[in-house]
Amino acid sequence: MPLTDPFFYALAIPAFLLVGVSKGGFGGGLGSMGVPMMALAVPVPQAAAIMLPLLMVMDVFAIRRYRKDWSRAHMAILMTGAVIGTVLGYLAFRLLDELWVRLLIGSIAVMFGAQDLLREFFGRRARVPEAPDWPKGVFWSSVSGVTSFIANAGGPPLQVYLQPYRMDKTAFVATISVFFWVINWLKFFPFVHLGLFTFENLGTSAVLLPLAALGMWLGFWMHARVDQKRFYLWCNLFLFLTGWKLVYDGIAGLFFG
Repeated sequence: MPLTDPFFYALAIPAFLLVGVSKGGFGGGLGSMGVPMMALAVPVPQAAAIMLPLLMVMDVFAIRRYRKDWSRAHMAILMTGAVIGTVLGYLAFRLLDELWVRLLIGSIAVMFGAQDLLREFFGRRARVPEAPDWPKGVFWSSVSGVTSFIANAGGPPLQVYLQPYRMDKTAFVATISVFFWVINWLKFFPFVHLGLFTFENLGTSAVLLPLAALGMWLGFWMHARVDQKRFYLWCNLFLFLTGWKLVYDGIAGLFFG
C-alpha cells in the first residue's frame, strides 16, 4: 500500500516536478532538494527509497532524449569515479552522518556557485580547461557517488568538475544524465540489500510515476528555449541555491534538530 498522508503528497508533488525540470533541462542541479523536501514528512531513508525508482524512470527519458550528445572524452573518468564512489558510499552508509555530508557538500556548492555568479556579474571569464583532468574528474565523480548514496546530493560535486569546461549545454546535460543513470543502477542493488524497497515505498513511487514524465517533459521544453549563456547562468544559480539548502539542512539538523 502507498502512503496516504496528504502532507507527504503536498511536499512530494512539487519536489518531483522540481527534480524532473532540473534533471531534464539543466543537469539536475536542484535534484538534491527532492529528498529533503519529502523528509519533512517521512524519514530520509524512506524518502530516498521512494525517489530512486522514479529517478531511474527519469533516467530512461533523459537517455532516450540525449543518447547521442554525451561527452566521450569525460565519460571514462566519470565512470571510474561512479564505481569508486558508490562502493565507498555503501561501506560508509551507516558510518557517516548524512547531515555532515549535506553541510560539507552544500558549502562547496555555495562557494563554487557564488564564484561563477560573480564572474558572470562582473563580465569576467574563468580559464576553460583544455582537456579532461583524470585526477580531478575521478575525485569529484567519486565524491558525487558517495554523496548520492548517503544523502542523495550527488549533483553539486559533479557540476563542480564539469561546469568549468563550458561544453555545449546539451552535451553537459547528456553527460550528467548518463553518469546518474549508471549511479542509480549501482545504488539499486545495495538499496535492495539494505531493505529500503518495501511494498509501501514502491507503491508510493508508482503513485508518483506520472510526475516523472511531466517533470522531464517540462525540463526538455525549457532546455530547448534557454540559450547557451543563460543556461550556465541558471546552472550556477541552481547550484548556489541547492548549496544553501544543503547547508541549511545540515545546520538545522546538527545544531537545532
